Amino acid sequence: MAKDQLVQESTIDLEEWGRERGVEYYMVNFTDMHGTQRNKLVPIRAIGRVQRKGAGFAPFAAGFDAEPSEPDMTVLPDADAAIQIPWQKEIAWVPGNPVMYGEYFMQAPRNVLRKQMAEAAEMGLYFKTGVEPEFSLLSPDGKSLADEFDTEVKPCYHQQAIMRNYHIIREVSDYMHDLGWGCYQNDHEDANGQWEMNWDFDDVLKMADQLSFFKFMIKYVAEKNGMRASFMPKPLPELTGNGLHVHMSAWDAPGAPKNNLFAGSDDTPTGQHGLSEAGKYFLGGIVKHGAASTVICCPTVNSYKRIGLRSTTSGSTWAPNYVTWAGDNRTHLLRLPGDGRMENRLPDGAGNPYLVPAVMMASGLAGIRTKADPGKPLDINMYTQPDMIPEDTPELPQNLLDALRRYEADEVLVKGMGEEFSTAFLNKKNADWRAYSDHLTDWERQRTLDC
Repeated sequence: MAKDQLVQESTIDLEEWGRERGVEYYMVNFTDMHGTQRNKLVPIRAIGRVQRKGAGFAPFAAGFDAEPSEPDMTVLPDADAAIQIPWQKEIAWVPGNPVMYGEYFMQAPRNVLRKQMAEAAEMGLYFKTGVEPEFSLLSPDGKSLADEFDTEVKPCYHQQAIMRNYHIIREVSDYMHDLGWGCYQNDHEDANGQWEMNWDFDDVLKMADQLSFFKFMIKYVAEKNGMRASFMPKPLPELTGNGLHVHMSAWDAPGAPKNNLFAGSDDTPTGQHGLSEAGKYFLGGIVKHGAASTVICCPTVNSYKRIGLRSTTSGSTWAPNYVTWAGDNRTHLLRLPGDGRMENRLPDGAGNPYLVPAVMMASGLAGIRTKADPGKPLDINMYTQPDMIPEDTPELPQNLLDALRRYEADEVLVKGMGEEFSTAFLNKKNADWRAYSDHLTDWERQRTLDC
């Protein structure tokens, strides 16, 4: 991706834009492969030079698969995506696109997503997403709930919990309103201490930037109030894990398009659930590459404690265990609400805001190219009717190593996400697995000391 085919040079001069708004510093931001946000704080007097030439980072130190001897990675700020921080208005946050050796650095998640956008645009498709980020409000050490009164067996939508945590949710909701995101609902979720905040769907890159900023924002507000906001997939063993459900649709133009190209109706199984032929094949691609995409959607060791047939205090994981699809049924990996969009319920809170939509697009676009058949819907309760699941239904990986092997074996998906990214991602995540495997736990001691 040597040329930026989608984001043209911005008409925004960041120095001028900032001075008009009282900005004194810019956080020039990028997200690494692990989902960690990194930045440099640039005074406004220097932002013009950074906008032209980029801010320099050592890629080895920034968590990429690189060597200390390699030259700087420069991050070119995307001026159109700049956000004035609503609680610290003298600072603006601006995500950027990393460059190395004179080309876009394709290990960088934002560039991986932009690659998918460029390929989709060549097919006349412009994607929009909506997200449902779940997070837990915990004690500062992350070992217990911040709200000691949140003890209901069925705490979802609990009114008293809303009032006890109103100051946190209200502040972030107000910030989203100030930013023009269209926050439309906030609720206590299925697990004790678990929350979700929703805002309007938007162009896929814009939504990925917004999700990154949202995570930064809720963590700041929680820390300010003596809490820890965590998107960890399974922060407490007995409770429902934190998901990141992604709703996706394809349109005929970016911005304010006229036609949802995934919306349709006919007598086919997918048409009966509101999908066009293009939507059907896109769905088929996600089904075909569903198991292989798991390691992108569920990228940590902890992720595999959320998915699968597990018990929780509330009685449901709300997470998938097989690669299946259905209509308005939340026990499946893919849910079709019926209005030309599909919901992917596999991703968890550790999912990278840029890589999750990227892997959905890479899978789905491959499906459109090959006219992949998603098969028939499986309209059963996947949690209580396991005897009705067909024997050939693909199971999800059982752990991170299993997931890495599934991804590596899927040549189409590896190529679709990019060879450079895939090699680096596999290297980093295999290192995570080895580090986890080398870790000696109390569980092992309790069961093995006296063997």
